[in-house]
Amino acid sequence: MHLRYRGRASARPGLALIAGLLLTVTGPSAALAQSSAVAAPPILDLGEALARASAADPAATGWDARLGAAQASVRQAGVKPNPSLGFELEDLAGSGTYSVLDRTEATLSYQQTLERGGKREARIGLARAGAEVTRRRRDVRRLDLLRDVQVAYAEALSAEADLLIAEARLVAAQSAQTDVDRRVRAARDPLFAGSRAEAATAQAEIERDQARAAARNARDVVARYWGGAADFALNLETFFGAVPPSGDRAVAVADLALLEAERDVATSNVRLEQSRAVTDPTLRAGFRYFGDGNDVALVVGGTLPLRLHDNNKGAIDRAISERSAAEADITAERVLREREIARLMARMAASATESERLRAEVIPVAIRAVEQVRDGFNRGGFQYMNVADAERALADARARRVAVLRQFHLDQAALDRLTGRHAALASSNLNAERR
Repeated sequence: MHLRYRGRASARPGLALIAGLLLTVTGPSAALAQSSAVAAPPILDLGEALARASAADPAATGWDARLGAAQASVRQAGVKPNPSLGFELEDLAGSGTYSVLDRTEATLSYQQTLERGGKREARIGLARAGAEVTRRRRDVRRLDLLRDVQVAYAEALSAEADLLIAEARLVAAQSAQTDVDRRVRAARDPLFAGSRAEAATAQAEIERDQARAAARNARDVVARYWGGAADFALNLETFFGAVPPSGDRAVAVADLALLEAERDVATSNVRLEQSRAVTDPTLRAGFRYFGDGNDVALVVGGTLPLRLHDNNKGAIDRAISERSAAEADITAERVLREREIARLMARMAASATESERLRAEVIPVAIRAVEQVRDGFNRGGFQYMNVADAERALADARARRVAVLRQFHLDQAALDRLTGRHAALASSNLNAERR
């Protein structure tokens, strides 16, 4: 929703229109009236902004590569140890009877290590748990992106509301200057009163231009999330319509799932270290050729490491401690998140209440005060400073409401991130990318 005021004519009707917009949420009829008068750009709602940013996420390719690497790790973990071929020459050279090459013995053997204790299964479990951690980190990172987009969108809405206030100040200053100029021409006010009103109008115009630039820059920030142009408008109904959050809120699945996946990695690491405490025998079989007589014989053998010094106890204890730490992190995160959710919901409820009271109790009285002071000023009962003070009080009330609503929507973005409100949107975009 955009309002633009050019020139200094029709100051009072413009002031009344902006006052109505700031006083209450604009209804569909007002929006249709504006669209019929001016060909407005299309409205970009929050859902569309989130969808565009999610689809254009530049980090998606990197996460796909990480997932590919994790799947390769799973495949590699299931590979058995390679066998080995051995070749030995005995009695190749020596003294006495062993100085002749005919007494040389050659042995060709095939050797294979047999894994025991579930090492292969433990490796596969650890690799799969690591792949799950990568997936969950990608989900968490995508939720963080959507939160950032929602924050930028809230900032853009706030900038648009600030622009409305700045335009209202300019219309009010133009109207006051018109009244003061008329009184100066009638010799009812001194010349400096006209100069003061003109300076106030110039200052209001500067503030309006700055607010307009800030609103444009805020829309550009939103559009940069998908590399597009800020050729859209924002619906301020969503900004002024602050609804307190309900009490039924669940903690985001992605964050706890990431912690649980990290705990599963620690658990899988415990199993792996325990399996490494079991020794692996090596079996060997081959043929031996005797140079003295050209005979061939079958040779079998094997080795079994002895657990005299290293039983991997320290590594097992370390893995168990890491698993305990991961479980404690999950418990602590649940408590901290529930506490933060409760804090945000309480502050949002207070912001919504304050915004509504400002709209219903403060702003109408401030508007009435402005009208009364202006009527008295036109009859000669007040000075220009009385009008300026009344206008300033009205602008401050409006600005306070916008500030409260801005904080409300920033808290909404933080709450939506904690509760995983947009997790389905992130998942749907990831599924579309995979297809």
